[in-house]
Amino acid sequence: MFLGIDIGTSGVKAVLIGEDGGVAAQATAPLAVSRPHPLWSEQVPDDWCTATDAAVSTLPVALRHKVRGIGLAGQMHGATLLGMDDRPLRPAILWNDGRAFAECAEMETALPASRAISGNIAMPGFTAPKLAWVRRHEPALFEQIRTVLLPKDYVRLWLSGDKASDLSDSAGTLWLDVERRDWSDELLGNTGLTRDAMPRLFEGTEVTGQLRAEIAARWGMERVPVAAGGGDNAAGAAGVGVVRDGDALLSLGTSGVIFVAGDRFRPNPAGAVHAFCHCLPGLWHQMSVHLSAASCLDWAAQATGMDVPALLATAEAEGAASGPELFLPYLSGERTPHNDPHVRAALLGLSNETTPGRIAAAVLEGVAFAHADGLAALRAAGTEIEALSVIGGGSRSRHWGRIIASVLGVRLDYLDGGEVGPALGAARLAEVAVTGVDPAQVCIRPPVRESITSDPDLAARLAPGLEKFRAAYPALKNI
Repeated sequence: MFLGIDIGTSGVKAVLIGEDGGVAAQATAPLAVSRPHPLWSEQVPDDWCTATDAAVSTLPVALRHKVRGIGLAGQMHGATLLGMDDRPLRPAILWNDGRAFAECAEMETALPASRAISGNIAMPGFTAPKLAWVRRHEPALFEQIRTVLLPKDYVRLWLSGDKASDLSDSAGTLWLDVERRDWSDELLGNTGLTRDAMPRLFEGTEVTGQLRAEIAARWGMERVPVAAGGGDNAAGAAGVGVVRDGDALLSLGTSGVIFVAGDRFRPNPAGAVHAFCHCLPGLWHQMSVHLSAASCLDWAAQATGMDVPALLATAEAEGAASGPELFLPYLSGERTPHNDPHVRAALLGLSNETTPGRIAAAVLEGVAFAHADGLAALRAAGTEIEALSVIGGGSRSRHWGRIIASVLGVRLDYLDGGEVGPALGAARLAEVAVTGVDPAQVCIRPPVRESITSDPDLAARLAPGLEKFRAAYPALKNI
């Protein structure tokens, strides 16, 4: 057995896979997000460890005894700041936190080569601008910082005592020379840091340490190896076999991502496209990133007094393109293609005839329209996509899939186990790290359960909504 642990935003997921690669058991434990001020998004780092312990402890004891290795995946970009005692100095600043917008511009002005080195435009969600913000607004705390870790790597520290990270997650800090796959002294210096504050770097398939005896005893395991793992999207890609040049996936988690694997570094910072290392050696990837995807369903369900399954059923009963209502899904700002932390979501076109069903339908369509913007940015960078493997919790809705496929004009492939997400990839990376087997033999594509192709009639009915969606953003931004 191999254990994959994914430190998500809304919860921690633990997955056990057998020697045959199949999922033997899985469990989750919830997490809460704090938003004490506008644009802020924070979590208490120790909550990640508590939730990890809860999730793993829920897995069957008999299977836990058989675990041979552990892999980690997690939400990217989170700034976890540790002092001399390796304890957090403040709550972690998360990926969807937008407070460091001013620092982004200042960093790029101070180091004009930053985009060329990192391959990415400076965005408030990345880790480096968060440290620039802390340096300005919490200077006494900044002076106490001895180590900066990403969320999953704080859990690693708790698990094994090692300060280590993988290259795919570290590429999202804005401190990595992504093409060279190493920390950049220039980028670190731009935020007043050195390599001394950084964890050691590993490929995702390498072992970074061993499980601590105390935790091993509590979980009923040996002191098994802990693999470097990957950022959530890269690990999710490894889990469903998106590991060759041109392979692509659509992740419908809290955020939404179109991910394209590549055998070389292909940056396009002008289009707010992310260009990061993959979690496998010798590979990179591009991403269009939308800060709100399935989280829009959670919001809409709460706003209309339904749960998410009821919301989806209501939207399907209403039908696509059923009314003039339009939803812009910018609950936490947006990355691709706008790089705008200030813009917020909106429901437009409401009338006396608007029903909860129409609102539900508009929310599904609005997220699809945002992904159409992201796909356009990827295509502008010369990337061709004909099909997307679908992962994440949002992959459970086939009705939503028909809308997305028709808006994007691509085929969606739904895979067995695709809803498991990054935890599955983390487990596969652990298997490679422990056994030394070729990643191509482990990170394979699961069987396709169903494919959804673009419906020309539905695409034609949704096209006016997409046109209005794109016209609405600049108007919304101006107010």
